[in-house]
Amino acid sequence: MADTNLSHAVEHYLQYIEVVRGYSAHTVKNYRRDLDKLIEFCSTHNIDDISRLNASLLRQWVATLSRDKLSATSIQRHLSSTRSLYKFLARSRSDLDDPTAGVKAPRTPRTLPKSLEPDQVNQLLNHPSETALMARDLAIAELLYSAGLRLSELVGANLNDLDRNEKVITVIGKGQKTRVVPVGGPALTALAEWMKYRPMGKEALGYDSPLFVTQRGKRMSPRAVQDRLRQLAIKHGMTQRVHPHVLRHAFASHLLESSGDLRAVQELLGHANIATTQIYTHLDFQHLAKVYDQAHPRAQKRSKRNTDR
Repeated sequence: MADTNLSHAVEHYLQYIEVVRGYSAHTVKNYRRDLDKLIEFCSTHNIDDISRLNASLLRQWVATLSRDKLSATSIQRHLSSTRSLYKFLARSRSDLDDPTAGVKAPRTPRTLPKSLEPDQVNQLLNHPSETALMARDLAIAELLYSAGLRLSELVGANLNDLDRNEKVITVIGKGQKTRVVPVGGPALTALAEWMKYRPMGKEALGYDSPLFVTQRGKRMSPRAVQDRLRQLAIKHGMTQRVHPHVLRHAFASHLLESSGDLRAVQELLGHANIATTQIYTHLDFQHLAKVYDQAHPRAQKRSKRNTDR
């Protein structure tokens, strides 16, 4: 007769993902932590048999995790770990139903992306290129803001992807989809300045070599780009943390603010679904509300009355 003990089943599963699937020790530790929470909850209900778990009990577990102040993302991960456990068990137990089917975690709150105001972008970018590092870092920041590139697209770009005559860059986005994005004048100027300094190491010699390289001529890593942007912002006295996605958000929100063309912004960002782009309409509304409060006579009167109170 098959062993139906929950704790034993969890141990077998953890051994499987570590030995057979080759999961890292860190990943296995995370799975163990999630599933230990399940075992602990079941023990309070005197359940140690995997066949006795059902959707109703798991919904109670989700509610308990929520009361324990776990985030929606964390609860989703706990459910995912449990779902993976039952998927593993089903390989040898065809009679075993998956109790996670139909059980949903609380929705993760949809937060608006942080962005930069145009004057903050100017504070970051309006500086002379005094050194090779400065020229490269400014070119990176200008291109991220001008073309709205993802970090992976920027570090993956090669010299022959940039067409300075046509003023476009070709990048490979999510799902290996290629798109051509316009590059603005300031970014082209910054890129031309970077080309004067660009080192010509072994990896940097070919026409299809990396667009952005280290001082040794090696392709820059994502972490290196993030670090250089952070240092660039600090150098120019910015208090807000600047990373590649912040500049991508600034590109999208400023473009939508001035054009109102959601479809065009979707194409430029490389979003497969316009719903992903629609979050920027909230940013645009925030801007409009701010302008209203600052400029509309009735808003100003209302603000004055509130102050007088």
